[in-house]
Amino acid sequence: MKRFFPFIVLVLAAAWIAASVVPPKSPKDDVDLAKFGKIPVQVGGRVKPLDTVARNSLLIIRTKETLRLSDGRQMSAIKWLADTLFNAPVADEYPAFVIQNAEVLGLFGWQQSDRKYFSFTELTPFLKQIDEQGDQADKLPAVERSAYQSAILNLRNALVLYQRLKNSVQPEGAENFSAEVQLFESVIPDAAKAARARETGEKFDQAKLDQLTELMQRYSKSAELAYILAVPPRDRSSDWRSIGQTLTQSITAREIDPVVKLYASLGDAYRIGDRAAFNEHVDLLAKETSQIQPAGAKRARYEFFFNHVDPFTHSMTLYVLAFLFACISWLTWQRPLNRAAFYLLLLALAVHTFGLASRMYLQERPPVTNLYSSAIFIGWGAVIVALILERIFRDGIGAACAGAIGFITLIIAHHLAGNGDTLEMLQAVLDTNIWLATHVVAITTGYSAMFLAGMLAIIYIVRGVFTRSLTKQTADSLGRMTYGVVCFATLFSFVGTVLGGIWADQSWGRFWGWDPKENGAVLIVLWCAIILHARWGGYIRQRGLMIMSIFGNIVTSFSWFGVNMLGVGLHSYGFMQKAFPWLVGFMVSQLALMCVAAMPLERWRSFRTTSDRQTDLKFASAGLAVK
Repeated sequence: MKRFFPFIVLVLAAAWIAASVVPPKSPKDDVDLAKFGKIPVQVGGRVKPLDTVARNSLLIIRTKETLRLSDGRQMSAIKWLADTLFNAPVADEYPAFVIQNAEVLGLFGWQQSDRKYFSFTELTPFLKQIDEQGDQADKLPAVERSAYQSAILNLRNALVLYQRLKNSVQPEGAENFSAEVQLFESVIPDAAKAARARETGEKFDQAKLDQLTELMQRYSKSAELAYILAVPPRDRSSDWRSIGQTLTQSITAREIDPVVKLYASLGDAYRIGDRAAFNEHVDLLAKETSQIQPAGAKRARYEFFFNHVDPFTHSMTLYVLAFLFACISWLTWQRPLNRAAFYLLLLALAVHTFGLASRMYLQERPPVTNLYSSAIFIGWGAVIVALILERIFRDGIGAACAGAIGFITLIIAHHLAGNGDTLEMLQAVLDTNIWLATHVVAITTGYSAMFLAGMLAIIYIVRGVFTRSLTKQTADSLGRMTYGVVCFATLFSFVGTVLGGIWADQSWGRFWGWDPKENGAVLIVLWCAIILHARWGGYIRQRGLMIMSIFGNIVTSFSWFGVNMLGVGLHSYGFMQKAFPWLVGFMVSQLALMCVAAMPLERWRSFRTTSDRQTDLKFASAGLAVK
C-alpha cells in the first residue's frame, strides 16, 4: 500500500483536474447559455466573452461569481446577465446587491439583521440618496473615507454598473425590440425624404420626423449608458460600438447592422421563453461575430474555457493537500507521503503554469502587469524554487514551503480579484517594452525568493520551538536552503531594480526619482545585503539568519503591497482599505515569530535538556546561538 500510495493520489488528483476540462453543456430543454457566454464583446478596451462580463460584473456587485436566490437556489453569472440584458423586470427582483454597513442600512430606515443581500427593486426608492451620498464620498481621497463612505460609494458604483448593463443591448423597458428595430429601419428613408422636403420648402410628413427624433433620443440615451460594446467593427479603422450607438449611426448608412438585429431577436426569444429561437439566433450571432472578428472570437472562446477550468482554484486545492502530506510525513509514512506531496506539487505547478500562460495569451503581455498577476507569478516562482530544493534535499521541507506559499499567494490573488477584470491593465504599467517585461519578471522573482526564505525560516522556528523534530541534520539543511535562497533573492532583486531604472528612464525620462515603489525595491536589496554581510562577518549564525529572513517577509510585503497603498507616486494602485488590516496583521505576526525565535534555547522544545538529547544541546549551543 505504501509503495503505490503516491501514484494513487496522483491519479485521483489528475482525474479530478481532467473532469474540470469537460466544457459545460446546457440542458436540452433549456436555452444554450454556454454558447451565449462565448460571444465576444468589448468592455473596458478589451475584447472578452460575455461569460467574463457576467462573472466580473456580478463579482463587483455581489462580491461573488454566483447568485443565491431567496429560495436557496444557485444561479450562474451568465444566467443572471441574460436576465439583466433581456428581462430586466425579473432581474430587478434578484437579491444581488450586498449591504453590510449598519449606517448604510440606517440611511434607508432598515435594521441590521442576518440579511445582507437586497434587490434593485428594494433599492429603487433610495437611488437619489445613494447617488448624492456616493458623489460626496467619491470626492474624498480613499485613505480619508470612513467605513460608511466606502460602503455607500461601492453601492453607488454597483447600482450604476447594473443600470448600464440593463441598457447595453436594448433600451430599458423594450418589450419587442425586434419590431422596434424594424420600425426604426423603415422610418429612416421616410424621415430622410421628409427632411429634404422641409429644406426645399415642400410639403413634408412631420409625424415621420417626430417618430425618428423620438427613437434617436431613445437610442442616444442607451448609447450613453451602455456598458457593453456588442457590435464588432467590420474594418480595422473602426472601433467596437454599442447597440445604441450603432442604431444612431444607421441614419447615414440607412441600414441596420445584422449584429444589432440578431441581438434584438435573441433578446425577444429569451424574454418570451422561446428556447429554439434563442438557440438558433445564438448560433447565427456566434457565426456572424466569428466572420467579422475571427481573432477576437477565437480568443473569447478560449477565455470562456479558461474561466470554466478555473486553474488557480484547482491549484490552491492541490497546494493545500501537498502541504498537509508534507507536514504529516515528518510524523509518519515519511517516504510515501513525501513522494505524494511532491507529485501533487508537480501537478499543481502544471495547472498553475497553464493558468499563467493562458493569462499571457489572453492579455498578450508579460506575466506581471498588476497586483493580481504579481501574486500569481510570485507564487509560481516560489513553488519552482521550493521544488528544486525539495529535489535536492528530499526532506519534505521544500514541499511544505511550496504548498504553503502556492496556496497563500493564490488566496491573495483571489481577494485582489474583487474589483472585476483581472486582465485589465492598471495605471502603473504605462509603457510595454523589453525593459518593462524583464523588470517586472526579475523583481517579482526576487519577491518569490524572499518569501520562500522567510517560509523556510518560519518552518525552522516552529519546528524548533514547538516540536522535537528539529535535529542537527534538519537544521543544517534549512540553514543551507535559506542562505542559498537569500543569495538568489539578492541577485534578482538587484537586477530587477536596475532594469526598472532603465525602463523608468525610457518611459519617464529619469533613471531614479525616489518614488515609494523604487524605495521599496531598494529596501529589499539592502536587507538582503545586510543579511549576507552579517552572515559572512560572523555576526549571526543559523538562528540569526532565520530571524533576519523572517524580517525579510516584512520588508518584502511592504515593498509589494504597502507602498501601493500610500496613494502617491507613479506606481500607486490606490489605498485598499480591506487589504490594509491584513497587511498590518501579517507584519505583526512576523514580529511575533521573531520574538519567539529570540527566546533562550532552553525554551525551545527541540533543545530542552533530556538524558537522550545531549548531542543536540551541544549542537544548539555551538550552531544556533546568535553572536
